[in-house]
Amino acid sequence: MNKLLEFYFDYGSPNAYIAHVRLPEIVKRCGARLEYKIMLLGGVFQATGNVSPAALKFKAQYTRRDMMRFVNKYRIPFQFNPHFPVNTLKLMRGAVAAEADGTFARYTDAVFRGMWAEGLNMGEDAVFAEVLSRAGLDAKHVFARIGEDSVKEKLKTYTQAAVARGVYGAPTFFVGDEMFFGQDRLEWVEEALNGRSYLSAAN
Repeated sequence: MNKLLEFYFDYGSPNAYIAHVRLPEIVKRCGARLEYKIMLLGGVFQATGNVSPAALKFKAQYTRRDMMRFVNKYRIPFQFNPHFPVNTLKLMRGAVAAEADGTFARYTDAVFRGMWAEGLNMGEDAVFAEVLSRAGLDAKHVFARIGEDSVKEKLKTYTQAAVARGVYGAPTFFVGDEMFFGQDRLEWVEEALNGRSYLSAAN
């Protein structure tokens, strides 16, 4: 039985944030291991021809209302970011750097919280730096790392790898080779972690 859950995300996705909050309990129940997979959602959209639901008026209206069902059901600290959409290029490069530096979990909690619990304009350098500092991270160091060519190239590589695997949006999850899109599919993710895929009548 595959107990690895891979989570493709971008901080700019509110549903990825909801998944980020919900996933620890799920993996604990299943005795699974959670692996965050960094990608630039804008790059994924460009490569796949997909667009954000926010770009489609009626889909955006429904998606936001549906999202609030999950926020309220699971009592998730949330406010829809008034600055949305926020350019997440620097944030995702920062994730690459944090992954290499061993500060990924703290960095990710801080950035997701700033974006979707506090509704901050994370596209502004000063705001981003303040969020990092409050989390006990060295903002000056992070900004320097974001500018490194190796970090930029790694983010491109991660994004290309996501697209090659069939990812077209965020959040996307894999249990083995089985892909699930959207935090509203976490019920199915949990079933897959417990050995049930429902892709055949045998299950």
